[in-house]
Amino acid sequence: MQFKYPELLWALLLLVIPIIIHLFQLRRFKKTPFTNVKLLKKVVSESRKSSSIKKWLLLFTRLGLIAALVIAFAQPFKADAIALQEKENIFYLDNSFSMQAKTQSGTLLQSMVQDFIKNVPQEERFTLFTNDKVFTNVAIPEIKNELLQLHISANQLTIKEIILAAETYFKNKTGTSKNTILISDFQTRMGPIPTDSLLEANIHYVQQPLLSPTNVAIDSIYLSTIDTDNSELTANLSSSYPLETTAISLYNGDKLIAKTAAKFNQNQKASVRFSIDSNTSIIGKVVLSDNGLSYDNQFYFNINTPEKLKVLAIGASDVSYLSKIFTNPEFSFSTSSLAQLNYATVANYNLIVLNELETIPTGLTTAIKSYTENGGNIILIPAPNIDIESYNQLATAYFNTRYTTKINQEIAVANVIFDHPIYKNVFEKRVANFQYPKVNSYFSIRTTNPTVLGLQNNAPFLIGIENAYFFTASLSQDNSNFKSSPLIVPTFYNMGVNSLKLPQLYNILGEPITVEIPISLSKDNILTLVKGTEVFIPQQRLLPKKVALTFMENPTTDGTFKIENNGVLLKNISFNYNRAESILSYLSLKNIPTNRVYETVPSFFEKAQKTNSINEFWKWFAILALLFVFLETVLQRLLK
Repeated sequence: MQFKYPELLWALLLLVIPIIIHLFQLRRFKKTPFTNVKLLKKVVSESRKSSSIKKWLLLFTRLGLIAALVIAFAQPFKADAIALQEKENIFYLDNSFSMQAKTQSGTLLQSMVQDFIKNVPQEERFTLFTNDKVFTNVAIPEIKNELLQLHISANQLTIKEIILAAETYFKNKTGTSKNTILISDFQTRMGPIPTDSLLEANIHYVQQPLLSPTNVAIDSIYLSTIDTDNSELTANLSSSYPLETTAISLYNGDKLIAKTAAKFNQNQKASVRFSIDSNTSIIGKVVLSDNGLSYDNQFYFNINTPEKLKVLAIGASDVSYLSKIFTNPEFSFSTSSLAQLNYATVANYNLIVLNELETIPTGLTTAIKSYTENGGNIILIPAPNIDIESYNQLATAYFNTRYTTKINQEIAVANVIFDHPIYKNVFEKRVANFQYPKVNSYFSIRTTNPTVLGLQNNAPFLIGIENAYFFTASLSQDNSNFKSSPLIVPTFYNMGVNSLKLPQLYNILGEPITVEIPISLSKDNILTLVKGTEVFIPQQRLLPKKVALTFMENPTTDGTFKIENNGVLLKNISFNYNRAESILSYLSLKNIPTNRVYETVPSFFEKAQKTNSINEFWKWFAILALLFVFLETVLQRLLK
């Protein structure tokens, strides 16, 4: 038993007073003469015995009365040690897409928010954070409305990130009980659960199980060309439970243009194909009806009016293989000899191929450097014999690249860097038994530029990234069979496509995206993105012939946005949420101590209330004091 005011227990010394009074009563006995007391001896003896019992009973009741009153004022109680500590609670409330899962009382997020509001003591102050908001040192009445209007977030933190974030919100107070409470469905992608003993301390997990987790999602779409007038749009779907068919629709803006049924296989996967006009720009949306998560029931895309990429090949060598790659309608391919080149027109092209020039004039080097500084792109293919000094005057400006000596050795092009942006989405898997091309000679090179293709001896064959690419060997028929290799088409095609980063079919929110709009703007003008009433200005870089837009943190919602210049539509760009949360797979919390895992928010607060409860006994001692007063009254009246 513990006491709130233990210093009052010194008052128990007052118990000495009634003891002294009862043991040392200064009573004087008066003698009364009586003629004959023989008959009264027995009565006097019994009377004295009764008086002695009464005195001891009165002493006991008065001692009890004083002791009960003193203990009552000292306020005795019983509680765990943790209940007496100052508490600091940090709550994490998951508001990611997976919390859209349906329950009997709405969505999982709505259910947990309502339970949280009902069960947190109204006067308790705490800190609560979600995936995109923080409420510091607040009470329920202060944030109730904001919690009820809490929106779903595209961001989902891992458990380790949540715990580390919670640590930053704790105050640096010693002697306080610090608790981190995680309220989530705990999808598998949030794991693993940290095993560090420091991180595990005072961490509680509230995971409400779903009765029947079901969801159907549109995972991705892609466009393939059938002929010059027709294309085929394919939508890939997945289901988290056995399903035969589901309806899926295709819209252009608000207009329904096609509707069909998706048939799922044994792996709960389905593909649906729609035929569309290749020459029509579309603000598209693929939609399905599903009772699971709602964020993945629509997929936005757009097909803009094709923008031709202008490619110029400079040199007298054979360029027929380039003309077969850079074809209409995507490209506008031109050639020019070095003698006929007009340097003033260089800036009008998106990509320039320096095709096997034996020497690079100083004037061309100056023009190319200025061209790339303003957003242009180049590909340098050396001749079998080159003026190394003139080449290096240009190459050193890009990652300090320098050609050195020529090596006459037949060797295969055997290393493909599959992770390079050039080969993104080109290979379904990493090919090991590929029939690689070869070269008869090549130039050694020193550079900090990343390798795209490498030779068998790990020497570079093609290096570069972003706007400058350098081959180390001639591609002429006498020196290499690279022109006959399957690698040549995706290599040059993607270098050409990347020379102007046009809006793709769709983009994923949260991933770094760069889009280039071929327009010349004055310094005072800016491009804006518009979707209904939503308007924002993206990060942008003005170049002489184009504007580069960069997207990272914005936008935060999916949909198709208009890229406008002073209200004039230039392009459309579509964004979709990442589909990672569509997989309804959850972490098992079996390895966590059972006293730290709860199935509902109320069960956590019920356990917390028991742990923090203080049993006070002062009322019982006050009642006991009254009981002693009553006993003394009875004794005084009944015992003579």
